Amino acid sequence: MKLGIDLGGTKIEIITLDDQGVERLRRRVPTPQGDYTATLHAIKNLVLSAETELRQRGSVGIGTPGSVSKTTGLLKNSNSVHLNGKPVLQDLETLLQREIKISNDANCFALSEATDGAGAGAPVVFGVILGTGVGAGIVVNGKVLTGPNGIAGEWGHNPLPWPAANELLGPECYCGLQGCVETFLSGPGMAKLHQKKTGEALSPDIIVARADAGDEACVFSMQQYENRLARSLAHVINILDPDVIVLGGGMSNIESLYSHVPRLWTRWVFSDRVDTRLVKNKFGDSSGVRGAAWL
Repeated sequence: MKLGIDLGGTKIEIITLDDQGVERLRRRVPTPQGDYTATLHAIKNLVLSAETELRQRGSVGIGTPGSVSKTTGLLKNSNSVHLNGKPVLQDLETLLQREIKISNDANCFALSEATDGAGAGAPVVFGVILGTGVGAGIVVNGKVLTGPNGIAGEWGHNPLPWPAANELLGPECYCGLQGCVETFLSGPGMAKLHQKKTGEALSPDIIVARADAGDEACVFSMQQYENRLARSLAHVINILDPDVIVLGGGMSNIESLYSHVPRLWTRWVFSDRVDTRLVKNKFGDSSGVRGAAWL
């Protein structure tokens, strides 16, 4: 039995999967706010309760924003800031008396979709998160690729490739640089760029709906978004050459991306043909917790 934990800022969710990926149990509890010890015990209680109910001990994987530093063993870059600088992995292994796997939420998404989701069976899967931020995970032959720095797949903090004159230097990013892919392709990034051009503050879903209805300004914003996504993914294809790119996050629900972007990216991919497939996720919001179980 495989137990996956999605450690989020507002809720902690557990799922149990059998060897065939069939869900046998799912529970969620609120995340204790600002309380490190209470958060650890909430995870412990979810695991032990699930094992008691199913009368079986299982492996445990945890997905969380941020990652464990290879230098210090402490969690870093988590939006649940009370966890940063803490030995989360070590403390949970002590509490649960077993080895635990931990990875960031984008890696868990990619692993879920590569294992039994939209990228199942593909040797190399690039799992993309297009939401409030932009991130990704890389899975090669069923294993998450992390790299020596633990940042494999962090395409959101590379510069937008092949920028037009009006895209330089680009919007400021929270990472301290300008022109990162995330500032163009995240949901908030799309909304800010549309507002800058039109003066109208609209959410991404409204921009998409109005574009579908023929609103010229929104059509232009959508075309710009698709063009920028095509360039950014072409850059990934030129470096990684994945078999499948799976989109997740709120922006993955824009259906036009799956037909328009592959037609556009051929201009920038360094090949006479592009066989990489662009697909929508299979498990949606459940991919993170399922991927944690597959760790």
